[in-house]
Amino acid sequence: MPNPYFQFKQFIINHDRCAMKVTTDSCLFGSWCAEEIKKDNNKEETKKILDIGTGSGLLSLMIAQKNDCFIDAIEVDEAATQQAKQNIAASAWKDKINVHQINAISHSYQQLYNAIISNPPFYEKELESPDNKKNIAHHGEGLRLSQLMALIKKQLLSDGSFYLLLPYKRKIEIEKIIAKENLFIEKRILVSQSTGHTPFRLMIKGTSVPSVLKEKQIFIIDTQKQYSKEFIHYLKDYYLHL
Repeated sequence: MPNPYFQFKQFIINHDRCAMKVTTDSCLFGSWCAEEIKKDNNKEETKKILDIGTGSGLLSLMIAQKNDCFIDAIEVDEAATQQAKQNIAASAWKDKINVHQINAISHSYQQLYNAIISNPPFYEKELESPDNKKNIAHHGEGLRLSQLMALIKKQLLSDGSFYLLLPYKRKIEIEKIIAKENLFIEKRILVSQSTGHTPFRLMIKGTSVPSVLKEKQIFIIDTQKQYSKEFIHYLKDYYLHL
């Protein structure tokens, strides 16, 4: 039976009631987003951030740990929403994150955001699970990529950035959808399990203005079968034993 919680240096994530569990790639994505948002930060401005499909609240907490921000974390599943609320209430950043149980597409938003992050459902039109919660979390039952990008276009400030984590095999598909919304990719990170594996995840940073595309590859495990230096760089402030 998998561990019902994940202990980080500064907070704990309980995820036993969430279809989307804490994974290595989601932790890497959260730490990368936190660093990128911090780089973009105007010190006189508190960033307004939207976390679409927050699940356990993992990404919001990772970002809040490193940024002066206020986060709206939204989730459609009731059990996951309650668990995210509990995780955040037990953290040092409970005043920076509000969790809402809402349908991201039909909700009426009251503001625009400096940054929008999402680890959206990975699959569409593929073999589904008999578990409806897993279908929503993993198979885009309630949120298609085209809907997600239209929402991001609508709610992103003109100088804001958006961040996505997707399977690498959806690279061409998501790039077409981003272009259709007249949005642009600023950074494209290819994530591989090790130096001997091809990419399995894609991390994207995008904006509403054209920019020179920067691409790099991150290996989780190096040639010595240890965490790579780059992985340690991103996760050292979060993982207990780094």
